[in-house]
Amino acid sequence: MTTVAYCAVAPEGRTEYGQLWMRPQALPGLRRLTDAIHAEGAAASAQLGHAGPVANEKSTGYRALAPSRSFNPLSMRMIRSASAADIARITRAHGTAARLAVEAGFDAVEIHFGHNYFASSFLSPKLNRRTDSYGGSLANRARMVLDTARAVRGAVGDKIAILAKLNMDDGVPGGFWIDEAIQVARWLEADGSLDALELTVGSSLLNPMYLFTGDAPIREFAAAMPQPVRSGVQLVGKRMLHTYPYRDLFMLEHARQIRAAVTLPLVLLGGVTDRAGMDTAMAEGFEFVAMARALLREPDLVNRIADDAYTKSLCIPATSACRRSSPVPAASSSPTAETVPSALPRA
Repeated sequence: MTTVAYCAVAPEGRTEYGQLWMRPQALPGLRRLTDAIHAEGAAASAQLGHAGPVANEKSTGYRALAPSRSFNPLSMRMIRSASAADIARITRAHGTAARLAVEAGFDAVEIHFGHNYFASSFLSPKLNRRTDSYGGSLANRARMVLDTARAVRGAVGDKIAILAKLNMDDGVPGGFWIDEAIQVARWLEADGSLDALELTVGSSLLNPMYLFTGDAPIREFAAAMPQPVRSGVQLVGKRMLHTYPYRDLFMLEHARQIRAAVTLPLVLLGGVTDRAGMDTAMAEGFEFVAMARALLREPDLVNRIADDAYTKSLCIPATSACRRSSPVPAASSSPTAETVPSALPRA
């Protein structure tokens, strides 16, 4: 199965203006995409989410949202605190987007509960300083995540599979970490809305390299960004973009702890590049693996491994090399022309 990522559930939920926004006008293009994927014998999943504090509001034209008022070091702007009405609207929007994904021919959806996007930022004690029913205790901070999973299940029933990508550790002092992630995974399993969890780490807002590992190409990142994000990366890049040594299966240690806590099917992400890594994941009790950088380098790698178990990936643990070697554009536009409603607050 291949995952189309990332599909925003609302116009202000995009990280950048040209990003895909799941809406009726996008369905013809998405249907062509899923038809092409199915014609090759594969299944298609749509990753659904809301960027929240990660959104570049100067690009999208809409005010970014966070659990609590905070400063975005990339856009160099203050982010407003989401109201109860905002939270309810965004929760419903996930359900609407999931219904549209069914119409577009997707076989599954993956709800984005990671990387300090909107839902993930509610889980973070550092980013969520609310004093209402969405802040404080872990049960309150997890409320939006659970409500969103239920909204998606209520919207699509059993028509497609529902996965969620859950942070195990933000990699940020005072952020969401593994002990809390274990409890949230247990709650999600008990709720019954999900078919599987994909496990991840890191904060796109405060520590993105914790997710990727390897080199931190600050100059390359800055050069690829529009203003004012470029200046933000140049100013705070050394504080945000740390270098973490790469190793195969680099999320396995954290993921084992989630595996020991739940029976829900789990997807292991992070440094899966060959058949040996896949076999290790299966032996550790994971039902699936996810691959990213290795497929940017070699889109046919999975088929080659199926033909020859000893196939070695040509991928090297260099984030900058991914951008240089990828046949996929660094940023792509929505399949159809943008139509932007006027009911939401502008930046």
